[in-house]
Amino acid sequence: MSTALLTIDLDAIRANWRALDALGTSQTAAVVKADAYGLDAGRVAPVLAAAGARSFFVAVAEEGAALRKVLGPDVAIHVFSGHMAGDAELIGGAGLIPMLNSVDQMIRHAEALPGHAFGVQLDSGMNRLGMEPSEWAAVRDVALSQSPTLVMSHLACADEPDHPMNLQQLQAFREMTDGVTAPLCLANTGGILMGPEYHFDLTRPGIGLYGGRPFEGARPVVTLDIPVIQCRDLTPRETVGYANSFTATRPTRIATIGAGYADGIIRAMGPRSHVLADGVPCPIAGRISMDLIGVDITDLGHDPEHLQLLGPTQTVDDLADNAGTIGYEILTSLGARYVRRYVGGA
Repeated sequence: MSTALLTIDLDAIRANWRALDALGTSQTAAVVKADAYGLDAGRVAPVLAAAGARSFFVAVAEEGAALRKVLGPDVAIHVFSGHMAGDAELIGGAGLIPMLNSVDQMIRHAEALPGHAFGVQLDSGMNRLGMEPSEWAAVRDVALSQSPTLVMSHLACADEPDHPMNLQQLQAFREMTDGVTAPLCLANTGGILMGPEYHFDLTRPGIGLYGGRPFEGARPVVTLDIPVIQCRDLTPRETVGYANSFTATRPTRIATIGAGYADGIIRAMGPRSHVLADGVPCPIAGRISMDLIGVDITDLGHDPEHLQLLGPTQTVDDLADNAGTIGYEILTSLGARYVRRYVGGA
């Protein structure tokens, strides 16, 4: 195969959802925004629905409308961005539940879609989306009289369970929802792992479904195998790639593989990363370029047909550490040029 092969294990996604569901003390939803973190919500969401997920979360109404066509009418689809101007037709037509983030959104929703389901997002300290305590206090009675289907907030530091921000937000959320009878939701993946006091009525795992931290027990979901285009021998002091950033210090065998930063392989990860051939690590040689990467295969002893960048022994979080980023960015950056193969999920 001349194009890199990205394999997505749907059984692993399902197993990760079930494991997080088993840790929870409430219903478990699934976050499939950004096209299921880049893995195709149209393939991922039906597997999660079949496993038992009855609620899903997306970022924007367009994602929700596309998901409704895939999942049908029997699940709840919540929209984190709420009711944006121009969204009424999508929200109403697809039966979406906007998580209203402000008084303006509440007014817009009431005027455009009176009687249509909605939820409320509260800002418990992250200062990103949601109503702040004073704003919520001003409209709380009116909002609750319209029977919201969900009231939620979002944790800022759930991947650091000992961070004091977690308890601070938990207390703020409790105070803002005291006496609220609508279902409550606070926990993302990290919130689930922090224990039942964060679970409330609904949890909504995201990154943990796709094999990333902080769910250390997650099954790996993606593998990426990249074809070798050409191999060559170098003598000492010959260089590889842009800016001569790799210089051979011995007789060296270099494989050039067919992927690069245009495929979401972040350039900054190069100096600390390797690829694998049958489990043997081979260091990246020189800079990652747009479509190509040099690899030192001298110690491998043979010319492989392909090399693996992602898999069970080098995960999205390993690559993220090497690039100075997070696993979310690695997943959502995976490029459109890969041949995608889905396994499992029946």
